[in-house]
Amino acid sequence: MKKASKVIPIFYACDCNFVKFTMVSLASMMENAVLDRFYEIHILHTDIDIMTQKEVRKMENENFSIIFDDVTSYLQSISSKMPIRDYYSKTTYYRMFIAEMFPELDKAIYIDSDTVVEGNIAELFDYDIEDWDLGACHEQAMVQEDVFGTYVEKCLGIDRDAYFNAGVLLINCRRFRERKVLDAFAKLLEEYDFRVTQDEDYLNVICKDHVRFLPQCWNTEVFGEIGVEKHDAKVIHYIMTSKPWHYADCRWGDLFWKAAKKTAVYEEIKAILDAYTDEKRAADEESCRRLAALAQEETNRPDNYLNRKNAGRDAGRLEILDKINALEKQGKFDLDVENDPPSRQIMPGEVDYLGKKWSSRLLFRFSHSLARRYVYNLMDQEKLIIKDIVGMKHLASMESGAVITCNHFNAFDSFAIQMAYEYSGQREKKKNFYRVIREGNYTSFPGFFGFLMRHHHTLPLSSNRKTMREFFHATDTLLKDGHFILIYPEQSMWWNYRKPKPLKDGGFYFAAKSGVPVIPCFITMRDSDRVGEDGFPVQEYTIHISEPIYPKEGQSVSANTAWMLSENYRVWKEIYEREYGIPLRYDTAEPALLEAEV
Repeated sequence: MKKASKVIPIFYACDCNFVKFTMVSLASMMENAVLDRFYEIHILHTDIDIMTQKEVRKMENENFSIIFDDVTSYLQSISSKMPIRDYYSKTTYYRMFIAEMFPELDKAIYIDSDTVVEGNIAELFDYDIEDWDLGACHEQAMVQEDVFGTYVEKCLGIDRDAYFNAGVLLINCRRFRERKVLDAFAKLLEEYDFRVTQDEDYLNVICKDHVRFLPQCWNTEVFGEIGVEKHDAKVIHYIMTSKPWHYADCRWGDLFWKAAKKTAVYEEIKAILDAYTDEKRAADEESCRRLAALAQEETNRPDNYLNRKNAGRDAGRLEILDKINALEKQGKFDLDVENDPPSRQIMPGEVDYLGKKWSSRLLFRFSHSLARRYVYNLMDQEKLIIKDIVGMKHLASMESGAVITCNHFNAFDSFAIQMAYEYSGQREKKKNFYRVIREGNYTSFPGFFGFLMRHHHTLPLSSNRKTMREFFHATDTLLKDGHFILIYPEQSMWWNYRKPKPLKDGGFYFAAKSGVPVIPCFITMRDSDRVGEDGFPVQEYTIHISEPIYPKEGQSVSANTAWMLSENYRVWKEIYEREYGIPLRYDTAEPALLEAEV
């Protein structure tokens, strides 16, 4: 008897006509599997006859068991949940039911039948998806074809680089049950009929931001620019009309036929190829054109899914998102998108930058008490959700002063960084935390936030040269005295913008001039299950604190400024691409100019 930890549950879903291709996929998987694991193959179906099942089970060996699961009774048991019956006859929907049908499973693999497995499938199963709904790979049709990429962005509200193919999935069954994914699917079926990729669209909408993107070799789609070398591909997926049993010249079809020859259905599949007519191939081409036209039609629908969602959202927030899109296209990354308060010039002597006055210290203590109470209240109400702080040691171990950099996307992001500073223990070491703010935020911001802007260890910039000399003297003194200064080198706040924007050199100049390091912090976000008052999902923040970037000895201030800026951007870009699983691309007409800026 194999230990439970060694068992790998793997699911196919097919009908009586497609089971022969399941056998080919399974034969390739068995050929490349390691033999110190046990593989429990489940074939979900409603119509595969007993004789066919017996033929397939002849493939079993001491490492592979094959179980046919007739889902008819289960589908009948949940029929009251489902507002339409279409899912009943579509085997592609069956992957939605795995977590609920098999409550004993924590994790499982789902794989389409139009695949061959050239790698060790146990390696796929062993990816850590503890904090994710799924492990999956990018859908190349959306990445490579603009009509489909535009569809998922304008109709589903998902970046084309963040849309996954549902043909190979590593499913976190536990999280599927905890997050009630099946209930969400039933509700979404009632709300909207996705017609382009159907079940794949539903899964992408439901699991948005909760997907760990895996190396593309685990779902190498035979489509367009394949992007993975043939010898590196671990799962080959013959998507859309790229079927070796329909086209003798299908790319990488040799791998399919190599596996097919190991099965009892080789001749049967070969006969399908021989019987496939030019008329059927022409129909394939027409179906591809129709699918593209359908994607265009859905994109242009006034009541498409995203437009319906936005109808219930705050109009001001939507206007800001439109401004962000427009500014990104223009390459104007340093302009704010929200209306700043009217400003006046801060005059020399007006700001007690170093807190020398007893009244300044008293007001700081009072404002700090208010801010802490306010932040903890936000966290209790889940209006501010800090999911994790990664790399705390880089801040906790600092002995010198430092410039802390952070991406700027929300009025609360400075609170998140302050929480990281306090958790690090630096406050107990008598090292203070300061923020650089804009002039208008200090002079004109109203109410409670205005009070914090003026008294909560803020360092306002000024349009007055003499005041700026006081500012420069204060920052240099504070850094050399071992304190921390938070600076937003993007110099603009774009609401919930996830990409790192091109950086300005001011904060890096402060660090280089004072001879202290920069600590790059980058906050990544994902939609939580909680919806805010503005109708948008409240974001869960993960704060990434990276290793400090020290100025190089023997280099000039200007050289170190440029070096530290470049390194900070590189680190942010690396975190962005790793955590979101997508390449950093700006939707701007001037990529060459943008590259020069960063």
